[in-house]
Amino acid sequence: MKKFINQIEQIVPEMVQGLVQTSNGQLRCLEQTTAVIRNDPQFQNQTQVGLVSGGGSGHEPLHAGFVGDGMLSAAVCGEIFTSPTPDQIYAAINAVDQGQGVLLIVKNYSGDVMNFDMAREMAEADNHQVATVVVDDDIAIQDSEQGRRGVAGTVLVEKILGAAARAGYTLEQLQDLGQQVIKQTKTLAVALHAATVPGVGHPGFELADDELEFGVGIHNERGRNTEKLVTAHELAAKMLEQLQGEFTDFTQQHYAILVNGMGATPLMEQYIFANDVADILQQQGVAVDFWKVGNLVTSIDMTGISLTLLQLQAGWRDWLTADVTTLGW
Repeated sequence: MKKFINQIEQIVPEMVQGLVQTSNGQLRCLEQTTAVIRNDPQFQNQTQVGLVSGGGSGHEPLHAGFVGDGMLSAAVCGEIFTSPTPDQIYAAINAVDQGQGVLLIVKNYSGDVMNFDMAREMAEADNHQVATVVVDDDIAIQDSEQGRRGVAGTVLVEKILGAAARAGYTLEQLQDLGQQVIKQTKTLAVALHAATVPGVGHPGFELADDELEFGVGIHNERGRNTEKLVTAHELAAKMLEQLQGEFTDFTQQHYAILVNGMGATPLMEQYIFANDVADILQQQGVAVDFWKVGNLVTSIDMTGISLTLLQLQAGWRDWLTADVTTLGW
């Protein structure tokens, strides 16, 4: 294993410090935590609902790269693929509450859900008003006690809610909007090579040169099945077919599309894949009103790609295209 790191146990603190030090003063780190908080002048002068997200590290720029004007108020960075602790989440809630309450945006993993719930209870005991939305956009999960995982669609939820919060939505309105957006967000991912977690030192699973893993998760989880490698166009067609099955009257609606690199997939290949997705949807007569391509929700150094479809409702495109000041968007 070759990595540009110092000591394995210092990866997350040093990453957070580097993020803050290179943010040109836009971010700060809460003392004795790995929580990243807005530090821009607009934040000091605004009174809006605070938005707090977070989870295990290794998915950068999610979540800390989306802290800033128009998106998150704070992000709490746990250890690699591990939920942050309730006390760190509580510290972030306390730091960003401007009197309008705080909305927690949580990916649907048992550790994240449990720790964010505990932090919410701690905050409510101190008279903070806190609500939660749980993102569960991964259609690769069919039957699970936990339910579907929260994956790349999370960043679209954060973008829409960030714009709405800046526009003055109340805590209740934001929670309702978030639940609506999550309901219309569906994601599917594939990998050509697993990620290598530094503390483990080898890839999470092995694939032959002519194989891909279909339906992987962002924590290096294996997919539904291992399949033979196909062209980008064939893969786009298969993924779209499965995603389209999640919507009713698919061709009659408008969509936002996210093509997301998972850490080690070149942008060249992401744009080739996006071009194939666009061609297929154009042939079907499907209206795409918003595109986003890039490494937004990664899995360390996984060679993979995910495709997210968001069925747009009135006004959502405006939230997606609203200006933001963040490092990652």
